[in-house]
Amino acid sequence: MRLLLAAAGFLFACFSVLAQPATQERLKIVQGDPVALKAAVEAGRKASFFCANCHGETGVSKSQEIPNLAGQNAAYLLEQIRKFGSGERKDPFMQGLIKVLKDDERVQIALFFASQASARSKADAGLVARGKELFGKLCTRCHGDDAHGNEQYPRLAGQNLVYLQSSITRYRDGTGVRNNQLMSIATAPLKNDDIVAIVNYLTQLP
Repeated sequence: MRLLLAAAGFLFACFSVLAQPATQERLKIVQGDPVALKAAVEAGRKASFFCANCHGETGVSKSQEIPNLAGQNAAYLLEQIRKFGSGERKDPFMQGLIKVLKDDERVQIALFFASQASARSKADAGLVARGKELFGKLCTRCHGDDAHGNEQYPRLAGQNLVYLQSSITRYRDGTGVRNNQLMSIATAPLKNDDIVAIVNYLTQLP
């Protein structure tokens, strides 16, 4: 019975609709206007100058431990910015930076990083096939067949290997600062070798 309830909760959450605050509505309006979108992306390039120290000038991280932002879904990025600003995601450094941003700047930064070309890294070719199989069984319902994510779930394709490995491991072990029941369920059966295979598959995807 517990397994059935957990599975039902997993499916419900995957297909639930993201609540749309005012900034999300603003994002959609800008995305629907090519002129406004171009201006917002350029403004986001300037507004994100403080992000470059960790995430890179175009959202390709300078460190394997820090996530790439390039190519992420803009709505997803905007929601994570909101969560850091509200304290739902715990990181004193990020919270301090984001709290000073105006709503328009948050939208612009999300659009800028979303517009940038994603990165991809070298992987162990011998692990890719196993990683693809595991990803197909456990992750595609939320992250998509191509691992590009959507408004609710992050793009995993081309993400840094070390960041992916540590994040998945923390979800599985319940040791991270981000508690997510869906991720706990999905990662629970994974052994360390399984996680290594999955991240090698994901990091080399375009």
